[in-house]
Amino acid sequence: MPRRNSPPKRVVAPDNKYNNVSLTMFINRMMYGGKRSTSQGIMYDALNIIEDKAKRNPIEIFELALRNVTPAVEVKPRRVGGSTYQVPVEVTTDRGLSLAMRWLLANARSRSGKGMSAKLASELLDAANGQGNSIKKKDETHRMAEANRAFAHYK
Repeated sequence: MPRRNSPPKRVVAPDNKYNNVSLTMFINRMMYGGKRSTSQGIMYDALNIIEDKAKRNPIEIFELALRNVTPAVEVKPRRVGGSTYQVPVEVTTDRGLSLAMRWLLANARSRSGKGMSAKLASELLDAANGQGNSIKKKDETHRMAEANRAFAHYK
């Protein structure tokens, strides 16, 4: 990774069904071995399950879940004089969104249930309601940053 210049951000095309960019990014992160159609099928099935359960627009619930899971601060290790400090730093919007998607997928995969689409739907519904493992992960990250607030001057 270059130290001076960051590489340019790629423009992600919105998905065909819902015309949503963050949904495309989520599908891309869910994909294994380049199997986009499988990943899209799982995501669209999960959105249909969400629509049946919640009786609301599934994209609104998906966006709400992403917003609820996105962290505001995180800790980064910083080496100062032979000892390593966990320094709290604010999260950029791109990194926060990436972390939220990663946590939602990891927790959906680790759930018990029948099929990935059902597990993903229940994880997204839990996250939209402010509960579940993804929300716990965000709260844990915020607690770590709060506990290490004394080292914030090492930024």
